[in-house]
Amino acid sequence: MQVSSLNEVKIYSLSCGKSLPEWLSDRKKRALQKKDVDVRRRIELIQDFEMPTVCTTIKVSKDGQYILATGTYKPRVRCYDTYQLSLKFERCLDSEVVTFETLSDDYSKIVFLHNDRYIEFHSQSGFYYKTRIPKFGRDFSYHYPSCDLYFVGASSEVYRLNLEQGRYLNPLQTDAAENNVCDINSVHGLFATGTIEGRVECWDPRTRSRVGLLDCALSSVTADSEINSLPTISALKFNGALTMAVGTSTGQGKIFTSLEPEHDINDVCLYPNSGMLLTASETPKMGIYYIPVLGPAPRWCSFLDNLTEELEENPESTVYDDYKFVTKKDLENLGLTHLIGSPFLRAYMHGFFMDIRLYHKVKLMVNPFAYEEYRKDRIRQKIAETRAQRVQLKKLPKVNKELALKLIEEEEEKQKSTWKKKVKSLPNILTDDRFKVMFENPDFQVDEESEEFRLLNPLVSKMSEKRKKKLRLLEQEHHEKEEEEEPEGKPSDAESSESSDDEKDWVEEVRKQRRLLQQEERAKRQERLREDQQTVLKPQFYEIKAGEEFRSFKDSATKQKLANKTLEDRLKLEAKNGTLNVSDTTVGSKQLTFTLKRSEQQKKQQEAEKRHRQERRALRRSAGHLRSRHRRGRSFH
Repeated sequence: MQVSSLNEVKIYSLSCGKSLPEWLSDRKKRALQKKDVDVRRRIELIQDFEMPTVCTTIKVSKDGQYILATGTYKPRVRCYDTYQLSLKFERCLDSEVVTFETLSDDYSKIVFLHNDRYIEFHSQSGFYYKTRIPKFGRDFSYHYPSCDLYFVGASSEVYRLNLEQGRYLNPLQTDAAENNVCDINSVHGLFATGTIEGRVECWDPRTRSRVGLLDCALSSVTADSEINSLPTISALKFNGALTMAVGTSTGQGKIFTSLEPEHDINDVCLYPNSGMLLTASETPKMGIYYIPVLGPAPRWCSFLDNLTEELEENPESTVYDDYKFVTKKDLENLGLTHLIGSPFLRAYMHGFFMDIRLYHKVKLMVNPFAYEEYRKDRIRQKIAETRAQRVQLKKLPKVNKELALKLIEEEEEKQKSTWKKKVKSLPNILTDDRFKVMFENPDFQVDEESEEFRLLNPLVSKMSEKRKKKLRLLEQEHHEKEEEEEPEGKPSDAESSESSDDEKDWVEEVRKQRRLLQQEERAKRQERLREDQQTVLKPQFYEIKAGEEFRSFKDSATKQKLANKTLEDRLKLEAKNGTLNVSDTTVGSKQLTFTLKRSEQQKKQQEAEKRHRQERRALRRSAGHLRSRHRRGRSFH
């Protein structure tokens, strides 16, 4: 088992080591294990976990029991049972598989997307049905509520195949020239597709319309990024209802850790709810990696947790312990840019790996006083740490200086006491970050002139005096080492009498403060009365807008009084004025009839309408008389 580390993240490679040929007998395999140390130390989690030539895709069933992988040559699919840690079945296919998906919890329903545009359906017994899509496909997703398969590929259209009706539906028309990947959110069913232009389009399967567009290529390109082409979307995955991860072809994003096997990786699969990674690469053997930071080991190989814990207790040199990772800027500072392309530097991600011994030698030549500067920095840090633990007496905060000085004095008394080992140590408010704002923000300044502070101040001061007396008594008891005896020359009656005197003093102080507050309040009232008498009231004029009527202030006062009355009083008043009528109905309930008050403008409008109706009646009468006269004249002639 090989261990590597990057960014302080340990990666355990469980598939490294020599693989034995299948045609060897068990006797020869046992003989090789005795002779070869690498064969004996290798870990084989699943028996025959490999392909004849190349592995293209790998996935885990939803129940976590089966691991399915496709590869060549010949094109085939293999299913491994994690409960038995062995191969369950193998099926040969007609063409290579681009990707596949399990529609059921186990391997009983599988859909394969081939590189010749064919879609192949398999049941538990084997091959079931085969159909074809118009353009070459690259990825597909299954929408469970509608039983639709969404296919994306070398086309701007997203093809939909309904498995319930057994026919193709109208495709979704995107704005992209081609689509690389797609995924469906399992919570709310949102469909997302990643395009070659670096955009992510989100569609609602219910309305078959686009509901969102995210330009990831434009947001990922910054001034510091070094890219040669436009980033395209190469990976897409939902995590919950509101989170989505997007991967680009240029490899931008914050790096957590990385894997660099000897051969190119074709597909990666994370085992659900664990820290195990499965990889399909350009090699017969499929990779198995365990990263404890991502999660625990699966149930069927829980012994990996104990194994990794033992390795951490007995650490060995990892793959990158003898190398130093440097960036291009570090090489410029060290003057080693001429080594780029030589065997001394190995290109890795956004930098290079170089021998740690060479790095230390060059750094010592560039800066020979580096160790002295490092030593001085460490001494300064130690001095700063010891100063931070002390109580700063001279440097008081800008806010609540009196309170800070009081806390400092109490802290000094605690440090001077000899019995401090027996007392439970409490955190200091001045050094606690939770109360830091109280000594920085002026809004937290204690107002000593407020009524609350002046009434509580005698209590606070008296409590502090009692605390000091108790401190001195405990010190005296500690020196005398007498737990039950009373202090010499001081009976218990004297202590009780002293406490009663303290309470009397405190009561007198509170009364005194109350009298002072009452006098100050009386003086403020007299001052306000004197100012009111000196002020001369001047008349104020108000302008009435056009179309409004003036109402006396008496009406507003009447409305205010009416609003303060209860509902019963208002109803009685309305009934008395005639605007409200209360009557009993036949079923025993009451009926209220309101008459709205009309304004002067409404009255004038009603009178004008009444005059208009009267004029129209008069005109109609006169017109009727004229018509009748005209008829009589014609009949006479």
